[in-house]
Amino acid sequence: MIKRIATAVVLIPIVLLLVLKAPAYLLVMVAGAVGLLAVAEFLKLTASYGAQPLTLVTYLFVGVFFVFIIFASANGTPLMEGTAALYGIALGATVGPFIFLTAAMMRADLRTGYPAAAASSFAFAYIAIPMALLVEIRRQPAGAIWVIYTLLAVWAGDIFAYFVGKSLGRHRMSPRISPKKTWEGAIASIVASVIVGVVWFHYAGPLSATLLRAGLIDARSGMFGLERPRIWPIVALSVVVNIAAQLGDLVESLIKRGAGVKDSGTILPGHGGMLDRIDAMLFAVPVVWAFRAWMLMQ
Repeated sequence: MIKRIATAVVLIPIVLLLVLKAPAYLLVMVAGAVGLLAVAEFLKLTASYGAQPLTLVTYLFVGVFFVFIIFASANGTPLMEGTAALYGIALGATVGPFIFLTAAMMRADLRTGYPAAAASSFAFAYIAIPMALLVEIRRQPAGAIWVIYTLLAVWAGDIFAYFVGKSLGRHRMSPRISPKKTWEGAIASIVASVIVGVVWFHYAGPLSATLLRAGLIDARSGMFGLERPRIWPIVALSVVVNIAAQLGDLVESLIKRGAGVKDSGTILPGHGGMLDRIDAMLFAVPVVWAFRAWMLMQ
């Protein structure tokens, strides 16, 4: 527990500073590095299923994908309003399986080809795309406010699920996949995300003004005046984000339990691997991105 808290104390300010102040290309580089680390851990897990992953090809494909996102950002192309990065995501998701299957044709044992290509394709869709969408959210109007909301909603839900589940939990949610998770903790998690979301957007204007005066954001990255969304859509969004985050955590637990391991890695003391740390975000980010896309079309 001490290692877990110490790691969080060090990482959270760094993450928030990156979200607020980092230029687009640096944010993409960090997102890409995190994505590659998580992909590496995921591919190691698939080896426990006998997949014999296409490690090098997958790393290259994911790396090229994030390099493309960097160039799109450097050229001033908005990742949401423009089309370059979105086309890149769609192209990657479409072309990736063909590239991985083509690489698998080179193997001596053709029976390993399809499982390996499937693992690589899933790694791209499961990890790389949500990390790219997180950068897209940041590039939107009021992007800093929305990214921090996503982080806070997921973190608050995770913290309350842990402590409430540990102290008051009696009814197991999914004993086969994650024996320690309880329905009491899950409900507390949802409530926490809703409270954090409502409070965050209630004070989004003053917080944006403070961050702007401190030089941590520009005017486009904050939320001012009539930009603040209504309360009930935020309540609904926070519920869906929390449920998605909890499902993301359960999905990774399913993968790890099938592989017979406790953690995806050891890179983060007290937290396990990088995939362990971002598993909930991988499901929550697409929900927030879709909500923002819907809002911008109104």
